[in-house]
Amino acid sequence: MAPDETPRADISSRAAFRPASGADLAPGVVLLHGFAGWPGVMWPLARSLSHEGYRTFLPFYPSWRWPLDRIVGHLAVRVERFAAQVGGPVHFVGHSMGGLVARALIRQHRPAALSRVVMLGTPNAGSEIADMLTQYRISRFILGQAEAALITRRDRRLIEMLGSVDYPVGIIAGSRPLIHTPISSSLPRPHDGKVSVAATHVEGEIAHVVLPLSHAVLPYHPSAQAQVRAFLSSGAFDETP
Repeated sequence: MAPDETPRADISSRAAFRPASGADLAPGVVLLHGFAGWPGVMWPLARSLSHEGYRTFLPFYPSWRWPLDRIVGHLAVRVERFAAQVGGPVHFVGHSMGGLVARALIRQHRPAALSRVVMLGTPNAGSEIADMLTQYRISRFILGQAEAALITRRDRRLIEMLGSVDYPVGIIAGSRPLIHTPISSSLPRPHDGKVSVAATHVEGEIAHVVLPLSHAVLPYHPSAQAQVRAFLSSGAFDETP
């Protein structure tokens, strides 16, 4: 069954919609869920950031039904509105495909106050699992319109849409899958069960850290959340063992 294609409500912290003043310009964070996900996936991370004083915005996008360019068009106005309400620095945090969406958004609608970007398990070089699925006729039913963004052999238009990374990016990769399946076992090691560590790298990144976590757990685990907070506040990951 295809993921729910009905547009859902975005989630925002109450603080994000307080009138901003010169004395109260808390930084904002746009948190983007991954393929076939929804904003609630990012809520625990958003809550931990809110406790640190960040204003958070968790928009929904139909990852299965819409191609990347339509997703960007759908989110651009919402992110622009959030950035205007924040009035201060704007960060992005993307899980899995959400990191690719963040790249495309910044490429085409870069916030004037863009600060830092964190990606969790994002297949910047594409997903080898997506490549495997394209060998079968049912791949379109599984990946939908996201296939073009998730495969490793992307066309020139998609590559241009993602653009180059010329802003501070920190990448968190996972290296411990929850379970081993015939498909995941064929991934280059180490991997998080869906994305190899090697595929998370992108030219221009300024920091990269590998945690012994699975792909789905990355937005939830305290250690990953702590690393997100560290990078957003300082531009570096915490190297303390």
